[in-house]
Amino acid sequence: MRGATSAKWVVGAVIVAMAATACGGGDGDKKDNAGGKGGGTFRLGITEPTAIDPFNVQESEGALVAHNLFTGLYSATQDGKLKPELAESVQTSDDGKIWTFKIKPGTKFSNGEVVDAEAFIRGWTRVVAKESASDVAYPMEGIAGYKELNGGTATTFAGVTAPDANTLKVELSSGDFEFDKKTVHSAFSPVPKVAGAASNKAYNDAPIGNGPFKMAGAWEHNKSITLVRNDDYGFEKAKLDKVEISILNAANGSTLEYQGFQSGQFDWARMPTPQMPVAKAKYEPKKQWIEADTSGINYLVAFNQQAPLNNVDARKAISYAIDRDAIAKGVFQGLQKPATSVLPPSFADTYQDGVCTSCVKQDKEKAKEYAAKGGLKPGTVIDFGYNTGAGHEEWVQAIAQQLKDVLGLEVKLNGKPFKEALAQQQDKATGGLWRSAWGADYPTPDNFLFPLLATGSINEDPETGKAQGDNRGRYSNPKFDELITQARSTKDAAARAKIYKEAEKLAVDTDQALIPTWKRTQYRLANTEKFTNVKMDFFEDPNLAEIAAK
Repeated sequence: MRGATSAKWVVGAVIVAMAATACGGGDGDKKDNAGGKGGGTFRLGITEPTAIDPFNVQESEGALVAHNLFTGLYSATQDGKLKPELAESVQTSDDGKIWTFKIKPGTKFSNGEVVDAEAFIRGWTRVVAKESASDVAYPMEGIAGYKELNGGTATTFAGVTAPDANTLKVELSSGDFEFDKKTVHSAFSPVPKVAGAASNKAYNDAPIGNGPFKMAGAWEHNKSITLVRNDDYGFEKAKLDKVEISILNAANGSTLEYQGFQSGQFDWARMPTPQMPVAKAKYEPKKQWIEADTSGINYLVAFNQQAPLNNVDARKAISYAIDRDAIAKGVFQGLQKPATSVLPPSFADTYQDGVCTSCVKQDKEKAKEYAAKGGLKPGTVIDFGYNTGAGHEEWVQAIAQQLKDVLGLEVKLNGKPFKEALAQQQDKATGGLWRSAWGADYPTPDNFLFPLLATGSINEDPETGKAQGDNRGRYSNPKFDELITQARSTKDAAARAKIYKEAEKLAVDTDQALIPTWKRTQYRLANTEKFTNVKMDFFEDPNLAEIAAK
């Protein structure tokens, strides 16, 4: 997620509300040997998650909680490297279809249940089962038996077995030499027997995991979530005693965060876009300003199957008409950089600066030329959606004005709260544009290209037509799908990267399936006066398990 986003579907992840409430500070004095004191309470906030139970964690808010409640086979380091957790070793067949993981023995869930191979099978089966209706089952799509389990004709996951208590064998329907990276996604978490089916509301609201923290009571919807250190954790224990997460009003969350940090109430905060330069000037000298180029992308969803953007010429016209440089300098005051690709610079082996030709520089004449071919006549109405309360208003308005000035379009801005925004994007009748963002859930180009652009990631409900996957623009090109399959089954890393590049160029340049806007440079304010080792992790969240009170 964050980035399906999503994974972590992060429609509001650039500057979405993630604030803290009440006074921050250390309230314990137990010593540890990693710097700082033991104990302490770290306070932050999120908007209401869709889920904190791994079966359906799909955006940054829920992912923050799930990543601290559960530990899987692997995690990702801050710079996107794969880090073994419960996977002590792995063997892969020559064709990339069979993966055999040896699981670290002797670890337990916070209720005392053993974490073994069967716990992983339970967790993965629970995600994919038809009745779960999970929005984040897509990373498991390549496992043998997925279609049967997800379609309701099977109740067990044929491709996932346990030869013994600490061995997990995974059979894929086709080769995938980056499957181990996908298991970083929280959907691949193990769960205890008490989890039951995905419809178990008691577990949904108070998941029992095996991570560095555990729930202190149930999720109080629209109010709070409290985590406490899991002293039975199978790895290095967290240093904080407690993490208090307040759930904020999505309509003005980023403003509340910034104000709260200024008043000394919050330990971690984001900022409204117009306030970023002021915040940097004030807090960077105090070493309370965190800045990072992260593994993500900001873009516009162009709804490919509905007029007026159901042809490539119309989509290219929109992209050419946008002056990304002017908005980056004006609205963002240089704190965001224009994007010309979907894959981020952090993926050095596959990054292609300028792969989206129409993104490199505003070209008014080409915009008009493509608009004429694509049927975008002056006066054409374009619906432009965005999620409110997340600091997007200024730059969305700037793009709308550019489309009017260059092409004479009538742009109707459609701001909605986060959950309503997601629902409208899934509607088959939705057309026009929608601002979106995607943060990596696991460190591979496949985490961007497959969920955002593959036909299989539309996952249309046969009864309602709802797009249950993260390809909300409903782009579909069989050649692109073939390239993704080919890349996955290519053992040589350099050759695999070349195919991923080809797939990106087809979808993002030739077909203009979506429209990149800004790279993901992320900014946070952190209470470094009271806490030490506060960093932004791979998922753009605070590294709660490593933070210590001073």
